[in-house]
Amino acid sequence: MDQLPFYVYATFISTVVIAYYLIVKASGFKKPFLIVMAIWIVLQSIISISGFYTNFKAASPRFPLLVVPPLLFLMYNLLTKKGDAFLLAFNIKTLTIFHIIRIPVEIVLYWLFVHKAIPSLMTFEGRNFDILSGLSAPVMYYLAFVKKRVGNTPLIIWNIICLLLVINVVINSILASPTPFQQFAFEQPNIGILYFPFTLLPSFLVPMVILSHVSAIKQLLKK
Repeated sequence: MDQLPFYVYATFISTVVIAYYLIVKASGFKKPFLIVMAIWIVLQSIISISGFYTNFKAASPRFPLLVVPPLLFLMYNLLTKKGDAFLLAFNIKTLTIFHIIRIPVEIVLYWLFVHKAIPSLMTFEGRNFDILSGLSAPVMYYLAFVKKRVGNTPLIIWNIICLLLVINVVINSILASPTPFQQFAFEQPNIGILYFPFTLLPSFLVPMVILSHVSAIKQLLKK
C-alpha cells in the first residue's frame, strides 16, 4: 500500500466522528449505547494500530474479529424484545440524514484504490454504487420530513434499496480480502481496511449503516 496523504486520514476520521455523533443522537443520546460505541471504536483503533490485522502470515484470519461482534450485536437487536424496543426508539429523521456519511466514505475508498490499497471493484468505478445512498439521503429527508411529500412506502423502498447496496459492498469487500474466502481481486486485494483508521469502516461505520436501515424499516412497517 502506498503512503497515504494526510487528507485521506483526516477525511475518514472526521467521517467517523460525524457518524458517531449522528447515530448516538438518533438513539436519544442513550448512555449505554454511547459508551459501548465509544469503547468499541477506541478498542478497535488500539488493536489496528498495533498491526494485529495486517499480520497476513497469522495461522488463522483475523478479519472476522472486526465484523463478528457487530454482527452479533445486530442479531441480538433483531431477535430479542429488548433489541426490538431499542431499534424502535431511534429517531427516524436523524437516521435518514445519517446516510450522508456514505458520500465521504466512498470518496475515501476511491483514494484508497488510487493508492493501491483496495481493488477498483470496491469503488464507484467498479461494483460499488453505495454513493447513491449518500447522495439521495438529503433528498429523501427533505421530501419526507420537510416538505412531507413522501409517505412511508417510498421511505421503506428507499431504505431497502440502500440496505441492499451496502450489503453488496460488504460481500464484495469480503470476497476481495486476503482471507481463505477470497474469490477475486488477487492482483490488488482489499488490504486498506485492515489498517488504522480504516478498520473502523467494517467494524463501526458499516454496522451502523445497517442498523440505521433496519431500525427505520421496522419503524415504518409499524406505522
